[in-house]
Amino acid sequence: MRTGTATLLLALVLLLAGCTPGGDDRADGRITLRFQSLAWQDESVRATKELVREWNAAHPDVRVEYVQGSWDGVHDQLLTSFEGGEAPDIVHDASDDLADFAHGGHLADLTGLLPARLTSDIPGQSWQTVTFGDGVYGVPFLQEPRVLIANATLLKESGVRIPTPEDPWTWAEFRQVTKELSGEGRYGVAWALKEPVSATLNLSLSTGGRLFHRGADGRVTVRFEAGDQVVPRTVHDQVETDRSASPTTLGSGGSDTLPGFFAGKYAMVPLGFSYRQQIEQQAPEGFDWQVLPAPAGADGLTQGVSPQTLSVAEDSPHKKEAVAFLDFLLRPDRMVRLALGDWMLPTGRQALADPALHTAERGWATGTALAAHLRPAPAQSVRGYAEWKDKVATPALQEYYSGAIGMGDLRHRLEEDGNLVLARYQR
Repeated sequence: MRTGTATLLLALVLLLAGCTPGGDDRADGRITLRFQSLAWQDESVRATKELVREWNAAHPDVRVEYVQGSWDGVHDQLLTSFEGGEAPDIVHDASDDLADFAHGGHLADLTGLLPARLTSDIPGQSWQTVTFGDGVYGVPFLQEPRVLIANATLLKESGVRIPTPEDPWTWAEFRQVTKELSGEGRYGVAWALKEPVSATLNLSLSTGGRLFHRGADGRVTVRFEAGDQVVPRTVHDQVETDRSASPTTLGSGGSDTLPGFFAGKYAMVPLGFSYRQQIEQQAPEGFDWQVLPAPAGADGLTQGVSPQTLSVAEDSPHKKEAVAFLDFLLRPDRMVRLALGDWMLPTGRQALADPALHTAERGWATGTALAAHLRPAPAQSVRGYAEWKDKVATPALQEYYSGAIGMGDLRHRLEEDGNLVLARYQR
């Protein structure tokens, strides 16, 4: 009898344990949501953790556990966690990384779950970056334009026209300016193109480039047309013809160019808007720098962007609670805190109007003026983009920029080899 009673009690315990909502939930019904954040700069990590603490203090029955992730290898890390059933409830990523996860059934469709306040506050072009088919698979919340960060002293001494968002340089004018700024051991510009694909494609929107073309049957093909060629040709000619761009930085990351920039070796560095934080922290005393808009083409200042996103895992048993946390985290005042911490721009209209983001100091006003010109990155909804980028586009662009191949070879590689890769994802 005692053995039978013990067996029955053990069975009941196991049954009750199996009925609790989620492996990390407590027996008293308290829910735990795991939030993997990719915030990495000290200010952004601090701001994100503070907001998590504020949520936990106000919501004792739904606790959020902060999990520190990394942008390095995040796609493979998330894929492994999704397939292994170990994904966090709330996923921080970038919109151009979501297509395969959305189509693969790993992310929850948030249609009907998001509050009207949030959906109306974020512009439609931002929602396009997280919409795949008929579903919405994330909330775009931070974005950054690409800008020119310039040595203000060298610009003033040269006498070149200083561009503004209202009157930017054209790509042809930009090329001429970099020639004028070169000489005496100095290059007019240092392109950091270790990862050349995103920068090239997104800036090419200003010149009418599209690269990816979707047919009536929904299939995507690569066509490297005249508008797509302006930006890569400009970079190539600055390096190979004008000698106005440093050839040694082509294989570098953005941070690698900063010591030479501070030393006066480069007059300008094209970087993402958030690099201003590193420049502010690392620049030597008295170094005068300013933020300029990227050059404009036939389509003006338009450029592509892949916002940072927050998604909910399809396997999460607490989707409504996860969305409630996203609503809390992305209230206008909190979105401003996250943007300031990451030195980026919020997607929300109310947050973007905050006076703190419109000051001339540190170039905030220039960046904010570019927000209206940001559009979904060309590769946003292309399945197989990650493989195309790594196996085809990155090596082809690197070889072109270094002078190893010409424009014809680049076009062949991007189109012929690229379409073979994309075809495997569209059968």
